[in-house]
Amino acid sequence: MLILVKEKISQDDLKKAAEDLDGYVKFVVDLEKGILTAGGKMHVEGEQLLLKEGSNQSDLWGGGLDLETGEVDFDSMINIRPNQGNSSRTVLDQNIREKILKIVNNLLK
Repeated sequence: MLILVKEKISQDDLKKAAEDLDGYVKFVVDLEKGILTAGGKMHVEGEQLLLKEGSNQSDLWGGGLDLETGEVDFDSMINIRPNQGNSSRTVLDQNIREKILKIVNNLLK
């Protein structure tokens, strides 16, 4: 289940989003709009939904949330962007990580 999240998600909806991956939620954050998608099996699903909603590609970053531990990761194929200085699946820029974490904490935790 893929959910577009513009305000704090309910715990029931978060659990539904995590059903695809047994308690792990993939997310794609729009840093500019402060929104995200939660769920789905691949980050590209969330990326495509946000692009349809008018997001800019350069503002979208992927990661995941483990519901059991609360741990957030910053790993996704959509993060490979040499032209933005990110040559890895992992978000390398600490400032971008902090922005992602703030949005995830506001909307998912």
